[in-house]
Amino acid sequence: MSRLLVLNEHDVESLLTMRECIGIMEEALAALARGEAHNPLRQIVRGANANGILGLMPAHRGGETPYYALKEVCVFPGNPSRGLDTHLGAVMLHSGATGELLMIANASAITAIRTAAVSALATKLLARDDAKTLAIIGAGVQARTHLEAIPLVRDIEEIRISSRTRAKAEALAKHDKRVRVVDSIEEAVRGADIIATTTSSREPIVKREWISDGAHVNAVGSSIAAARELDSATLAAASLFVDRRESTINESGDYLFALREGTISDGHIRAEIGEILIGSARGRTSRDEITLFKSLGLAVEDLASAQFLFEKATKLGRGAIVEF
Repeated sequence: MSRLLVLNEHDVESLLTMRECIGIMEEALAALARGEAHNPLRQIVRGANANGILGLMPAHRGGETPYYALKEVCVFPGNPSRGLDTHLGAVMLHSGATGELLMIANASAITAIRTAAVSALATKLLARDDAKTLAIIGAGVQARTHLEAIPLVRDIEEIRISSRTRAKAEALAKHDKRVRVVDSIEEAVRGADIIATTTSSREPIVKREWISDGAHVNAVGSSIAAARELDSATLAAASLFVDRRESTINESGDYLFALREGTISDGHIRAEIGEILIGSARGRTSRDEITLFKSLGLAVEDLASAQFLFEKATKLGRGAIVEF
């Protein structure tokens, strides 16, 4: 039998701080751009008449201490009404040298933290330096973590939150004096320097005419081809940056709907975030440019988070050890 480390939600949240995770994501996406990691497309399992899907996200990272990782995660959009996260599952970390299963960690907590950390990284690279107003659309798990993450990379003075469930937005607002709950998405977006869409909407909720020139948008909520949060005019007007081209052209409803409607064409993607990090692509080129980061979430991000957690928890003696 082997010894297996198990990290629950509390373990992950206490060990993986947002500031640390932003740095971890920066290193992971740069490594991917340099070809040092392998990140296949996720596989989606969709049962007949099922309320949700199962996603399988494998990745490999080489180097002196290689690792394999697999995130298996169920995505059930109706879960918030049950008091549950929409994303539930586990991240499994294997030794890349022997194949031993080293750790199982709570995927909901990892996903919540690393997704917002990647948005913060994109904001750091693409938003104007003087951006001060943040709009967050939605009031769920991702809204909470984005509320924590974005102010770590820009000097945010005002935060507007709009949600179809006002009580959830007001609950978030209690934790930060800069937060103001507004009555509509349009009110949140107009004049905002940074916008984060974190909803489960299948139809566009943000219109181009609401977005100011020079704004930066993190489109986070939609991660399947059949759903989108932004209208096609927004995609056409913005310089589009992504976590991974292959993922975007296969999985992003925001991109694919605009492509089918003819408002954008092949080649509309400016660059991957990792390419900016390694200097092979440019980010923002003018003050008035609208920049858009389409976030889909990558397995290499989960692997990097899991590697960090395994090494830190082992050093500090955290988590549960079970014979496996």
